[in-house]
Amino acid sequence: MEIYTGEKKRLYMEKYSIAYLFSLPVEEIMEVHEYQRDEWIIQEGTRPNFLFYVIEGKAKIYVTHQNGKVSLINFINANDYIGEMELLNEVYYTKGIQASTKTICFALPISSCRTQLMEDAKFLRELTKFLSVKATLMATRYSQSLAFPLENRFADFILQLADDGIYKEKHVTVCDYLGVSYRHLLHVLTQFCEKGYLQKEGRYYQIKQYDSLYELAEVLKNK
Repeated sequence: MEIYTGEKKRLYMEKYSIAYLFSLPVEEIMEVHEYQRDEWIIQEGTRPNFLFYVIEGKAKIYVTHQNGKVSLINFINANDYIGEMELLNEVYYTKGIQASTKTICFALPISSCRTQLMEDAKFLRELTKFLSVKATLMATRYSQSLAFPLENRFADFILQLADDGIYKEKHVTVCDYLGVSYRHLLHVLTQFCEKGYLQKEGRYYQIKQYDSLYELAEVLKNK
């Protein structure tokens, strides 16, 4: 993890200013953090020291079940918060947040501004909107698993997880997240390669036809 300072920090604070989300002068205490692919932003079960606001990149949310199984449960994208549930709840089991691409976040130290944030009506109003959209998207994903073929959902998944045109998620993770059998997933993955959407390169897949994947994924968004 890298913490930006000096001119580099100033440029990001200026380019991606989120002062409009708060009544407080948060930019006076805000940090800018950069995480590399596969780096943990928050370790599962460990309360974060910061409220994050993602400005670039993507991340994944994981949870470990009582039987030891680890599941991918959701994605984080630009303009999403990380750590908002820990800010709002004194007792909350923190999920693991892992960067899936290089990810840059604004970071507000919770210890020094939690009380002020919890009294900031403007911030709380914006956070409520965010949480409402987040809950709706989670419900939509569940309904899509029943309503749409795997081809559409898998195309969307690939686009979510691709980093610089490379897709390399573990098949078992994908099966668990999309609720499909290993055999079914491999069948669709083989079809994508045969149609030229993807090209296998060792343990990874190179995206060759973004437009074809976007066309399949767009069906979910138009519903």
